[in-house]
Amino acid sequence: QVQLVESGGGLVQPGGSLRLSCATSGINVRIWTMAWYRQAPAKQRDLVAQITSNSYTNYADSVKGRFTISRDDAKSTVYLQMNSLKPEDTAVYNCYVETFIGNTYWGQGTQVTVSS
Repeated sequence: QVQLVESGGGLVQPGGSLRLSCATSGINVRIWTMAWYRQAPAKQRDLVAQITSNSYTNYADSVKGRFTISRDDAKSTVYLQMNSLKPEDTAVYNCYVETFIGNTYWGQGTQVTVSS
């Protein structure tokens, strides 16, 4: 059974930092892309950052210079370090994984709230 377990969300003040983690299990095929998406209330889900197996990274313009995505393949885990958080970063953050044979998986989501 495939599981993607996210952690690290919460409430933080503007300017603060959070680190999200997404630990995967049960995926028996090599993972190609690991990514984070987010969805704010009444908005569509958007890509935040992605990292491929050869360490290519891609970021949404709104988070460039503030967020850093990384992955530990030995632990089958992807991370999102979020610094200089803004109220507009408030959203549910979902982990996404795609394997080399095209299987895709989503995590259940973790809430990030940036507010004073």
